Amino acid sequence: MDATLAFPLLIGLIGIALFFDFLNGLHDAANSIATIVATRVLRPQYAVFWAAFFNFIAFLFFGLHVAETIGRGIVSADIVTPGVIFAALIGAISWNIITWHYGIPSSSSHALIGGLLGAAVAKAGSVAIVWAGVLKTVGAIFLSPLTGFVLALVLVLSVSWIFVRATPFAVDSTFRTLQFVSASAYSLGHGGNDAQKTMGIIAVLLYSQGYLGGEFHVPFWVVITCQFMLAFGTLFGGWRIVHTMGSRITRLNPMQGFCAETGGAITLFAATWMGIPVSTTHTITGAIVGVGAARRVAAVRWGIAGSIVIAWFITMPATALIAAAVYWVTSLVG
Repeated sequence: MDATLAFPLLIGLIGIALFFDFLNGLHDAANSIATIVATRVLRPQYAVFWAAFFNFIAFLFFGLHVAETIGRGIVSADIVTPGVIFAALIGAISWNIITWHYGIPSSSSHALIGGLLGAAVAKAGSVAIVWAGVLKTVGAIFLSPLTGFVLALVLVLSVSWIFVRATPFAVDSTFRTLQFVSASAYSLGHGGNDAQKTMGIIAVLLYSQGYLGGEFHVPFWVVITCQFMLAFGTLFGGWRIVHTMGSRITRLNPMQGFCAETGGAITLFAATWMGIPVSTTHTITGAIVGVGAARRVAAVRWGIAGSIVIAWFITMPATALIAAAVYWVTSLVG
């Protein structure tokens, strides 16, 4: 695929990026709604509308720091070509479809970053990598679930102490209401961090083709379109992964669901404001494990949690290899 692109092909490539954004919402819907569905506070069909709404309006609450990181903080924007973007997206989309099919809560974020790295290195070698951004992102693989785990654990212990004299009925009623707030906050964090990843990809593509006037920025139409596609994908759910996240790792009650979502939301808000593209999947998984461990260590199905962790570690290398292969093939036939 050549470095320059005819306008219809550019539109097609933007369409592929938006399809990835849709799949991101489909794949990661579980992150926003797993706990509120598992605790039976909302039925699945209502929960997806709730999550989609807050996914969409997230751009009103956050800057575009994550989009900046994806657009020029992972690989050098100057080496990006349509071929690199195409290969990165195909690598990420392929991995998302595979993991969605098998119900594995892998990271769409790291699938995209792995694809971008694999395609860029296939084109220009290791000089294409912006190491500061990559190291920050890789560090977040470990820190975001750990932060979610610790915050959720502390919240469970604190809430248990505060409500120690309350009746079980009062506690359940209170947190059934509060879970609407925590689920909304988590969906905002999800929409704020995840939609910006596709924004960054489209913006750097437009920059590489000279449509941004020589200065990297994210046009508003890109912002609103990406938020819409993420929310649209969320509407289609992702019920295999909802089951894994919401009940197979540990059983949750409304109080625990509130603590998991709140711990995850705080983590996502902080990461988004700092421009760190974290995995919403990693974050909520860590938080769910945290609330389960607060009850007792045996309450967590560690075998399932371990298989999820393995998927985390192989996501970036797997998508990098797929994207590199796609880039080489398209280079040969182009």
